[in-house]
Amino acid sequence: MKIHYAKTITALNPNVSFTINNDDLDNIVWHEGNPTNITKEQILAKQTELQTIEDAKPENINKTSGKAKLKSGDALTDAEISALFGE
Repeated sequence: MKIHYAKTITALNPNVSFTINNDDLDNIVWHEGNPTNITKEQILAKQTELQTIEDAKPENINKTSGKAKLKSGDALTDAEISALFGE
């Protein structure tokens, strides 16, 4: 699962009010003038951190591994099948 910038901004400050269009950092509208001065660099660093955590979850490791095996023709494990098909 891709971590979107809106989730990232909320992780940096859950009380900030904003709108982001098309998950584009150049299209953020700060409703209260960005009171905590969140920078693009902070958002990118936090997004990388959150994405790393998300990618390390067992179900996502199984999805990635399962997709690679489907492409290569290798046998899938039960956990990979479950991760890919939600079973």
